[in-house]
Amino acid sequence: MMSLLLPDASATDALGAALARTRPARAVVHLHGDLGAGKSTLARALLRALGVSGAIRSPTYTLVERYPLPDGGEAWHLDLYRIADAGELEFLGLDGDEPTLWLVEWPERGAGALPKADLVVELAIEGSGRRAGLVPGTPAGEGWVRTLSAEHGVAGHS
Repeated sequence: MMSLLLPDASATDALGAALARTRPARAVVHLHGDLGAGKSTLARALLRALGVSGAIRSPTYTLVERYPLPDGGEAWHLDLYRIADAGELEFLGLDGDEPTLWLVEWPERGAGALPKADLVVELAIEGSGRRAGLVPGTPAGEGWVRTLSAEHGVAGHS
């Protein structure tokens, strides 16, 4: 596990940029944390760093937002806070071509119906900032965390 202190919004943006820069070709990211912990903020920063332009909407009410990526593929940003049962995922139209990047908030609500996480990001409020724990869930995720650990551009490594 890798633990990062994110003292401010620019540190969250830097983590999003580092995740974008080092991500595997296909990746599933599960974002955990209480309301207000920064899950959507980190997802937006990662998508922006991947070159998504225009509005990056929170999927709180739509449950899923899809973004074509400039380098090919598609990112899906899901917010499962409002679903009561993983079976509801059938109605989201997730049966099409698999995206190259999944960003899933509240993944525990879709347990059993989601792909296994390559990377689990656990966000928590810490003082006036946030703490991000990065936990690999697959060999691809282990390589991702190793690359992030070795990279000098990750702000707030502790």
